[in-house]
Amino acid sequence: MIRVLLADDQALVRGAFALLVGSVDDMSVVGEAGTGDEAVMLVRELRPDVVLMDIRMPGTDGIEATRQISADDRSRGSKVLILTTFENDTNVLRGLRAGACGFLPKDTLPEALLDAVRTVAAGDSLLSPGATKAVITRALSRPDAPAHERLASLTTREREVLQLVAAGLTNQEIASELVVSPLTAKTHVARILAKMGVRDRVHLVIAAYEAGLL
Repeated sequence: MIRVLLADDQALVRGAFALLVGSVDDMSVVGEAGTGDEAVMLVRELRPDVVLMDIRMPGTDGIEATRQISADDRSRGSKVLILTTFENDTNVLRGLRAGACGFLPKDTLPEALLDAVRTVAAGDSLLSPGATKAVITRALSRPDAPAHERLASLTTREREVLQLVAAGLTNQEIASELVVSPLTAKTHVARILAKMGVRDRVHLVIAAYEAGLL
């Protein structure tokens, strides 16, 4: 059972999401928060698997709440999926850098939203097409010097693997493309994550765009 916490300052929105989550057998709503501060407190108390987090809330906004949740050992294991009507490049990058595992617009179709919750709960990351475009646009307009430095530490083969990761290939598909074992592909990805100083494939792609590789 995936335990979900809802964080949105509008009670009607929380009610709609609660009905949606409650309509499936593999999820349940364990709490609701109307502010960012309340979301942080409830995550520490309830330890949900996934937090559906709005950005614009009174006081502490959703991005700062996400940062606090991600940095707190008491919140370890809780993944944040940001839902917002403001899917611009600044919000997307701020949210991801704060530790969000996903970013979707509020008008996402119900089934797609439920699938997103399952994806994030399983430990994967995701971005909507709009969020991906925002990240790419921002990164290409402002190359990041530290990302360039981290990129320089990659071997030629690791750069090849990174480009395949950015193309959306799984470890199995990367192994087939490079004619190596799946374990070798997985090892390459793990080393790239460590060298680039990021925690998952979404942030790895962001770093690659910031460095100008992609």
